[in-house]
Amino acid sequence: MLAHPEGTLFHLWPWGEAIATALGHHTPYLLAERAGRIVGVLPLVAVEGLLFGRALISTGFTVGGGPLARDAEVARALVEAAENRCREGRFGRLELRCPPPDRPGWLPITGKQLFFRRELDPDPEVNFRGLRGNQRTMIRKGRSLGLAVAIDADCRRFFPVYADSVHRLGTPVLPFAWFATLQRLFSERCEVMIVLQGARPIAGVLSFFFRDSVLPYYAGSVEAARKLAAHDFMYDALMRRAVERGCRIFDFGRSRVGSGHADFKRHWGCEATPVVYAHWSPEGRPPPDLDPRSEGNRRLVNLWKRLPRWLANRLGPWAARQIG
Repeated sequence: MLAHPEGTLFHLWPWGEAIATALGHHTPYLLAERAGRIVGVLPLVAVEGLLFGRALISTGFTVGGGPLARDAEVARALVEAAENRCREGRFGRLELRCPPPDRPGWLPITGKQLFFRRELDPDPEVNFRGLRGNQRTMIRKGRSLGLAVAIDADCRRFFPVYADSVHRLGTPVLPFAWFATLQRLFSERCEVMIVLQGARPIAGVLSFFFRDSVLPYYAGSVEAARKLAAHDFMYDALMRRAVERGCRIFDFGRSRVGSGHADFKRHWGCEATPVVYAHWSPEGRPPPDLDPRSEGNRRLVNLWKRLPRWLANRLGPWAARQIG
């Protein structure tokens, strides 16, 4: 998986192990062999729950996935095997976090999200000067307010900040065990950065380092952090940290088209490319509506925002583990 040019962090075995350990989902990895040698792999996550039914996803709880194969014949065999597993296991759908294969019944999921990436110069000051003027102003504001960053060995300071942030967005929070397991299994590939105002954690980001890229994957802040320019300060610090570690790509992940998060990432000099995923259903059903901005889901989001924090933190892991 590390040797394949299209391999991602999410194809690695620790990701599936983390899902099985912390979230309790079955994670079958389909392997293709030829003459006794492995020539392809398709990681799958069986996401099951009351909210969105049963689905096989490659790869669940990620922004990437799909088959890695030595050639087109191997890729077809892996996808066919996944379709058969979907039918036999009576799953409602099969989703690949990659463009759809050229096979009957596959539909593209596109037009909803964008990927954001930018190159990093080895000189962090070049990266800083390349930002828009308002971003540089916000970073300087954070510096002038005495903000500082720390690299934490665990998630104990990160998790409350992150949980606070997603609750304000109306999103269920994943369990603490998920973040702790990722940090343990990925070891030096996973790092937690905390922004401090004095001794108080006000923002944090859990990032992954893979090949020549840094992926700030989970981030959050307390409500007061926005006025303190904590996010701008944090991402500038992360870019500098990534350059120290030899990274050349800042992979800012995906955001929904037209969202404030998408606008924020553009301000950091990131190039936007469309996200294209693949959907297949044994019964020909269309993809489920998972857009939090749709009329039906918006009501659920607003309801979740109104939950007391203690209740949202209690119910969040149950709900979040069903949204793969």
